[in-house]
Amino acid sequence: MPQALSELALHAGLVLGVDPGLLCTGYALLSAAAGPREARLIEAGVVRLARGAPLPARLVELEESLTALIEHHRPDTLACEELYVHYKHPRTAILMAHARGVILALAARLGLHVVSVAATNVKKLLTGSGRAKKRQMQLAVMTTLRLPVLPEPHDVADAIAIALCGLRLQQAARAAKPRANQSPSGSEGLPRGPAAGGRGSSRAVGSSAAGRPARLRRAHA
Repeated sequence: MPQALSELALHAGLVLGVDPGLLCTGYALLSAAAGPREARLIEAGVVRLARGAPLPARLVELEESLTALIEHHRPDTLACEELYVHYKHPRTAILMAHARGVILALAARLGLHVVSVAATNVKKLLTGSGRAKKRQMQLAVMTTLRLPVLPEPHDVADAIAIALCGLRLQQAARAAKPRANQSPSGSEGLPRGPAAGGRGSSRAVGSSAAGRPARLRRAHA
């Protein structure tokens, strides 16, 4: 069994999905659901950072806001999107790396298990296509979790999809663990499954206002 799946089996629980950004970072907390439902959406929203603030100040605000979120919900695993470098926009990837580095360092400091997922894998998992557009992802997330409203903005939908990838990896790890002594091989790919049944519950879609560190303002749908 791959080491990645073996480690995930030890960290089964609430999953925090994060779509990193220097202006708007999406987040979503998912837990496995009993019965026909695949997952339950605990909370989702965005951390908004001041556009004109210096980069170091924005990184501090991002860390403080996510720290408050993690300390409140106590997730076991953080799933974060991997960096994608487009040859036309290398500077964007470099800037995103600042935010992702802060997020990964925070997760390590607070003892969370970290899972990195590629954007193309996230899109393929939800839509069947690694080139899905943002609107397609929003609709796929709403359908998969049977949400009553379309997740807005798209950063929230992306974070939910990332969290769902982390949750499915956890489930694959638990399923593979009993077979570890029977076969040394296994698959590290993201498991594919049918869309979830039942109705998920979206507690809140929130946004942290710039200048209010470690506070996540929530607006109920």
